[in-house]
Formats: sequence, structure tokens, C-alpha cells
Amino acid sequence: MILQALVEHYEDLAAQGKLDRPGWSASSISYALYINDAGELEQAVSLKREEERGKKKALVPRHMSLPAPVKRSSGISSNFLWDNSSYILGVDEKGKPQRSLACFLDCKALHHRLLDGVDSSAARAVLAFFDHWDPSQAQQHPALADKLEDILSGVSLVFRYDGGFPQDDPQIRKAWQRHYDTAGDGPELVCLVTGEKGPVETVHPSIKGVSGAQSSGAALVSFNADAFCSYGREQSLNAPTSKYAAFAYTSALNHLLADREYVGRMGDTTVLFWASGGAPAYQSFFVASLFGTPTAYSTSDLQKMVLDLCQGKPILFDETRLDPDTTFYILGLSPNAARLSVRFFLRNSFGGFERNVQAHQERLEIVRPAFDKFETLPPWKLLDETVNQNSRDKSPPPGMAGETLRAVLTDTRYPATLLNGVCLRVRAEREVTRGRAAILKAYYLKNPHPDMPKEVLTVSLNPDSTSVPYSLGRLFSVLEAIQSSANPGINATIKDKYFNSASSTPSRVFPALINLAQKHLRKLEKGLAVAYSKQLTDLTGKIGEAFPDRMNLPQQGAFQLGYYHQTQVRYQKKEENKNV
Repeated sequence: MILQALVEHYEDLAAQGKLDRPGWSASSISYALYINDAGELEQAVSLKREEERGKKKALVPRHMSLPAPVKRSSGISSNFLWDNSSYILGVDEKGKPQRSLACFLDCKALHHRLLDGVDSSAARAVLAFFDHWDPSQAQQHPALADKLEDILSGVSLVFRYDGGFPQDDPQIRKAWQRHYDTAGDGPELVCLVTGEKGPVETVHPSIKGVSGAQSSGAALVSFNADAFCSYGREQSLNAPTSKYAAFAYTSALNHLLADREYVGRMGDTTVLFWASGGAPAYQSFFVASLFGTPTAYSTSDLQKMVLDLCQGKPILFDETRLDPDTTFYILGLSPNAARLSVRFFLRNSFGGFERNVQAHQERLEIVRPAFDKFETLPPWKLLDETVNQNSRDKSPPPGMAGETLRAVLTDTRYPATLLNGVCLRVRAEREVTRGRAAILKAYYLKNPHPDMPKEVLTVSLNPDSTSVPYSLGRLFSVLEAIQSSANPGINATIKDKYFNSASSTPSRVFPALINLAQKHLRKLEKGLAVAYSKQLTDLTGKIGEAFPDRMNLPQQGAFQLGYYHQTQVRYQKKEENKNV
């Protein structure tokens, strides 16, 4: 199903002229080696361009349509017309001159095999270069002197001759296409993607750009142990895929990964989006609505568009009509050494995904502090709430990111790992942030529990709630406010010492805290003391005569929500007083 969807996406993009035909692929090239008729290297020119990456500018390689790269692991196998310095120049910085020379000789043999007899001045110049180039003198060559360190670092090089590139020469292109179409020695099997019988690809092309995977590329379809094989078949023959289908799905996947504007990141999971038909506006809109990436539209305009899509109405976005019934795909990939793990693969209508995301955002909605600039909480922000922001590694646990995003996109129950992560951070930091309170609210709305009544899962304070845990959280916030009012500028409040025990074993803590609060009330002016006394009376009346001995996890969640809601009321009053 995944490969079929990717092959369809390749065909959509190829029809639009955005992807090359089989045998060609977009590759990142850093330098062009200028050669003359005699094959002499005249100069090396950088092809890197300055692009904005976030708030900074960086030099990035130029993308060029070149002969498809070979699948390379530890063996020696050259690309045609382009490669790194080991193959093109026979020298690198790895300290293994014999291997570098072997790479050069393999590259030379490939070019002679394909270009011997080709009636083209560009082909003759390339062959002359390989025949006369001396790898032992490469590091002293004047054309490489000022760029040698960067060239030897492993960047890709390409030839340039007579004002053009050899790969654009019609005769050379014809020679490469003939070689590509006839290459391959796989057995004839039925392709699982196209359903047609013919030679299948033994080793599939690499996928590049998945965060955390090998920079040289990783495999989506691969078998490396006997336990994974069947019927005596080895490598990718266990999932027979024709040469065309293997090229098509890897080209589509590499194209999606190359456009970082449409690539999401959730923990260790790289998330890709595409719509049937290949219109990029669907990707732009979905990334903006899910991850909060900036667009030319205002927040209110985007929200109106989302509501229209949820109601089944088409919208106009970036001069493209977005149909809510269009089939939309979402793929989550995680690194696994030289291979890729599929976290999830989802297929739904575009409007269906938007309805699920909107339902998730509605569950998350909770009173927002004045300093919080996020209109809505994107998924990556939620994961941040489960991680110690002072630690060196701020990545959430592997798996949790994918499980959480899958739950959002399919409108199913949130994973318990998300709740556990939030509870651990609250206990460790004794801090209920907006994000953590929103997760608690959303989690129990989607995963109901009898000890978490719906009356406490509100956007803002519910003063009429009779839930004892919720009222205890409110009471603790009031006790903290009394202490702060009686001791202006205090460095540590009761929250720093008693928050965890108050939420788990109230009977051991609250009597002492209420007794302390009575002493603090005597320090306050009469009007303020009376106001606080009324709040204490009201809340202790909701709790009853005895405090609970213990509270379970859902009850502790209700306590934390009560504390958050009551504290936000207090802060809002302070803001109002400042603005008067």
C-alpha cells in the first residue's frame, strides 16, 4: 500500500515535469570540474548557493538532474558523470589511498564502458580526463588548491565542458538510458506494486533525508537476516518490486524529503504529507494547520478555512482550490541504522484529516496565560512538555511521538506514554504549565475515567464543580496565594515543598497548610483577608469534613487542573489590576 501510493505520487509529479524519467534523479552537487578537449582540468567552481535556513543563511549544494545513483554500502561502485572525490579524482581524506585508487579505476572503467564509441566531443573529453588524470598528483593540482579541503570532504562533483554539462548531451543521455534500461540481473517475478511480471530489483535505491538516518541513505525495503526471508529468496526479492516501481517510489520519497518546507518532525519521526494529484498547496495548508508553520494568511483566516473544510466545503488557498474529498496520505518514518522504520502510514480524505486535527485542538483548548504566544498548541510543543528542558537531550522517548501523532490524525485514544510523560514532569518540576494542563484535559476527554469527571475538563475554572480532587487543587492555589500575599517577594512557596504530597496524600498535608494560612491571614489587610477567608470557606465546604488519604493518577490529574484553573484566575486579576 505504501509503495503503491508513492508510485502513484511519482506518476503525478512526472506528469507535471517535476520528476525525471526512470534512470535519472535529482542530486545535490557542490562543485563543477571544468575540463577542455584534452581532458585537462582547468578549474573547479563551486555550485553552492546561499539560501535562508530559518533565521540564518547557509551555502547549500545545487540540485541537478543526473544519472540515478547506485546503491552503495561498503563495496566499490561508481556513479555515472558525477560522484565524490574518491571516484572522480581518486583521492579523499579517509587515509586509504589504495581504496581511493580502486574507486577511481572503477569510475574510469564505467565511463569507458558507456562512452566508448559515442560520437560526442563531450564524451571524448570526459574519457580523456580519466585517461590522463593522475590521482597521486591531485592534491598538488593548482585548480583544486583553494578548495581542496571542501572537495575532499565527500561532497559531490560533476563535469562541465564547453559551457555545458555532459549529462545534457543527447548522445551521452542516450548511452546512459540504454545502459540503465538493460542493466539488472534480477529474476522474473510478479511485481507487488504494478502486478506485472518481469525482472525485479535486487537492491532498491537509497532514501536520503530522514532525520537520524545515515547521511548516505537508508533502505525502506530491505532484508538482512534469514529470519526475515522466505522461500529461499534473499535481499529485496522477498518483496519483489520491478525496476520501474523501485525507481518510482524512491524518487517520490526522496522528492518529498528534499522539500523541507513540507517535512514535519515529531521526536525521532520524520513526517511526510502528499495529496493525490500532487498539488503542493494541500501540503502547505496541512503543515500550517497541524504544525503551526507561518503562512501569508492570518490566524483567523486559516481557522475559517479549516472550519470550511471540516464542513465539507472546498477552499481557495495559494490560488489553488482545495477539495476536502481529495485523498491525502501521511507517512511517518524513523531511523533504524541503515534501514527505515515505518511509524505509521495513514490514508484519508483531506477534509477527514482536518476534522481530526480540529477535534484534537478543541480538546486541547484551555485558558491561556498572557505571556503565552501560541494561539494553538502544535504537536511538537506537546512533546516538549514531557521532556526536561534543562537536559542535554531534549528528545521525547522513541515511539511516543509517532503514537501521539497517529492518535491526533486518526482521532483515536491518546497513548498512555503521553500522560505518563506529563505526570513525571509535573512531579519533577512541581509546575502545571498550559501545555501540561491541556494534555491532561485532552487525554481524559478522549480516554474517559470514572475518577476524572467531565465537569473538571473545562476550558477555564468551573466554580460549580463538586469534585473533591479538583477542589483540593483550587484550595492549594488559594493557600499559595495567601502565603505570597503575606510574604511579598518570597523565593519559595508551599508549591515547591508540598505540591506532590498535597496531590497524592492530601490528609497528611492540608491540615498543616490551612493552619499556616490562618497565621498568614493575620498579616493581611482586612479586605483582602476577608476575601481569602471566603474562598477557603467555600472550598473546604466542597471537600467535606475529612481530606482523602490517597488519590490515584486520574484524581491527581483533577487536582492539577483545579490548581491550574484557579491560578490562572489569580494571574488574570493581577493583569486586570495592572491595566486599570
